[in-house]
Amino acid sequence: MTLNQNTLLAGVDPEITERLVANRREFFRSSALKLGALASAPLLLAAASQQAFGQDLPAEITDVLLFALTLEHVEDAFYRSGLEAKGLIPKQYVGIFNQIGKHEAEHVAFLTAALGPKAIKRPKLDLTAGGKYADALTNFDTYLTLSQTFEDLGVAAYKGQAGNLISKDDILTAALQIHSVEARHAAIVRRIGGKKSWDGAFDEPMSKDDVLAAATPFLA
Repeated sequence: MTLNQNTLLAGVDPEITERLVANRREFFRSSALKLGALASAPLLLAAASQQAFGQDLPAEITDVLLFALTLEHVEDAFYRSGLEAKGLIPKQYVGIFNQIGKHEAEHVAFLTAALGPKAIKRPKLDLTAGGKYADALTNFDTYLTLSQTFEDLGVAAYKGQAGNLISKDDILTAALQIHSVEARHAAIVRRIGGKKSWDGAFDEPMSKDDVLAAATPFLA
């Protein structure tokens, strides 16, 4: 086991550690083989949490993770579609959006692993929001606007739900790690669009209802 994995496990609920200590080397070895390139320490921790607790994840934790997974599915599909759309993203920005897309795919994998059998598959999406953004995948300016919208929404959503994850330190830690990455995504996307990377000294969280209201038009 690497130093990073040891450090990560050191902060996990003792109950998880006790359940996994007898066979953790075999667990991480087999999990890494199954997950392949996505076998990062947070993703392995999500799988470990699911194996340790199974159906015992509290309802409020499950609800937050399902909410987050829905948003991550939207982002994942958005970046996959954009990268597949020939000529949409200027060459100088392809590498940036490719990396953002990889991050979103790993977020989906993490949340799916943490939820286990309770995870949802990607819902049917309409990235044009019912035609409001009909050129979402043909006009880079529109694509960039939606990218900023999704990233800002993700930052506000994770911030708004952090308090509901306090009972599970491992899940909260991973969620905060995702939150900070989403904030970095938002910053670079804003800079590409010629905007400031921030709006002020403090960011406001968003409630689940407000986030879903903003995301629902993109759910077919």
